[in-house]
Amino acid sequence: MRKIKVGVIGSGFVGPIHIEGLRRLGFVDVVALAESNIELAKKKANLFNIEKFYGDYRELLKDPTIEVVHNCTPNFMHFKINKDIILAGKHIISEKPLAMNSAESSELVRLAKKAGVVNGINFNYRFYPIIQHIKNIIKNKEIGEVKLVHGSYLQDWLLFDTDYNWRLEPKIGGKSRAVADIGSHWCDLVQHVTGLKIVEVMADMSTIIPIRKKPKKAVETFEHLKPSDYVQMKVTTEDYASVFIKFNNGARGVFTVSQVSPGRKNRLYFEIDGSYSSIVWDQEKPEEVWFGFRDKPNNILVKDPSLLHNEAKSYVHYPGGHPEGYPDGIKNFFRKYYEYILDRKAKCDFPTFSDGHYEVLICEAVLKSYKLKRWVKVV
Repeated sequence: MRKIKVGVIGSGFVGPIHIEGLRRLGFVDVVALAESNIELAKKKANLFNIEKFYGDYRELLKDPTIEVVHNCTPNFMHFKINKDIILAGKHIISEKPLAMNSAESSELVRLAKKAGVVNGINFNYRFYPIIQHIKNIIKNKEIGEVKLVHGSYLQDWLLFDTDYNWRLEPKIGGKSRAVADIGSHWCDLVQHVTGLKIVEVMADMSTIIPIRKKPKKAVETFEHLKPSDYVQMKVTTEDYASVFIKFNNGARGVFTVSQVSPGRKNRLYFEIDGSYSSIVWDQEKPEEVWFGFRDKPNNILVKDPSLLHNEAKSYVHYPGGHPEGYPDGIKNFFRKYYEYILDRKAKCDFPTFSDGHYEVLICEAVLKSYKLKRWVKVV
């Protein structure tokens, strides 16, 4: 098997996660890293033992040996960098959102198709073994017809008014925050496992903390700051939203997103109610799936490759009782993507720019619904 050379643009929170996941594949070499300036690029390249580094991502794109580029930059940079990667003829994986609006995301879908580049977007929760098991259970109608889909994605990392991050600023993070940042994962995941599309939404949204304290300078983790070290900033993006949804088969549902829920670290949770039974999954307990019945005892399945659907078994890399979680989902996504690059006859079993574009459309419909106070179609 030949080695595929990869470049990564951006080394913040998610960049190192991409690098680690790629190295676990065995047939992919991360050979270059680009950052916002040459000093930072050199520092991070040394940290991650990457040979080449650039202070301008466009220099990385000139390297003819690099086949694939991962875009791990902040949201507002996605469209321009994704477009440049495509025009350079490189295959591409982008962090979400694909772009800041649907006009941009639609153009990226068109350009990627025209260029013939393999494109993927990081909706990584699809690739947990239990999620693949759930997908096949629903596909085989083992729960009957899907009638209701409901759940939430809750976090607490922005609970205090001193919590601050670039995602809070619309020019950098986008007009929507909680819905676009974590609600997009929830929507993608339930559409993936049910095989259905969200086609209409009605939303309520709120900025729970309208004024936040932004540090005047970069700070180290756990560094103690005085009141004079902050500047007050008005926040316009949502900390919370609840959204009623309709699916293309007539099923109904609702989901809540929050980044100010104490004790909830990364709780992506859904329940899917069928005409015969229900399924519940919680990302903070990714090895378990709960089944609910009316006419017999409920039960819980803990991940064990011998008990999963055949199509889910390739996503399992350790025996039962050996937990697999977030980093393993990332690796499974990359494995599917890179296997497709090696063999275009393989199944394209990963989220593409088209999926990313549809999530942008859902977010825009949510914002429009909240503004108009009515149901809005996803178009």
